[in-house]
Amino acid sequence: MRGQEHEWTDLMRSANAGDTAAYHHLLSAITPVLRAAARRGLLRAGQSPDQSEDIVQDTLLAVHLKRHTWDAKAPFAPWLFTIARNKLIDALRRRGRRVFLDIDDFTDVLPGEEAPEVTNGVDIEAHLKTLPQRQRDVLQSISVDGLSITETAKKFEMKEGAVRVALHRGLSTLAARARKDLI
Repeated sequence: MRGQEHEWTDLMRSANAGDTAAYHHLLSAITPVLRAAARRGLLRAGQSPDQSEDIVQDTLLAVHLKRHTWDAKAPFAPWLFTIARNKLIDALRRRGRRVFLDIDDFTDVLPGEEAPEVTNGVDIEAHLKTLPQRQRDVLQSISVDGLSITETAKKFEMKEGAVRVALHRGLSTLAARARKDLI
């Protein structure tokens, strides 16, 4: 990667000096790296990577429009990745604070309509008591009381994203502990 970063820096210097071939070569070299970074960032944020190409295009446009602001004495990669990170954040803000979770990850811990009192010898109540209070409250509110994410957020004066995180972490912890009991 170090050699690549030096190559990008040299290409950007040449491009800013008027070498259009160097500029085209630079854009061709950074595009796949930006695409991978955008996909990874979206997935890390719990989002579908379908918007990654838009983020790449926004980043390339910003590089083109702001390339005169790049300090030729500094490495190019940190400047580029700062722009890419900001474009990712902008895209996530535009999309909203929705987090997409696969329900299959939670089927082991969510009660069904005919859930028995004790599931295969796993004491869910005991595991619930070991969770941090906030996670326990969120799980109780959503899974037992049937409140929505929005209602739970208002009830506990939390942001909806924080409620989703607490729910996800609590369910994941319960699932992991239940699996250990079954082994």
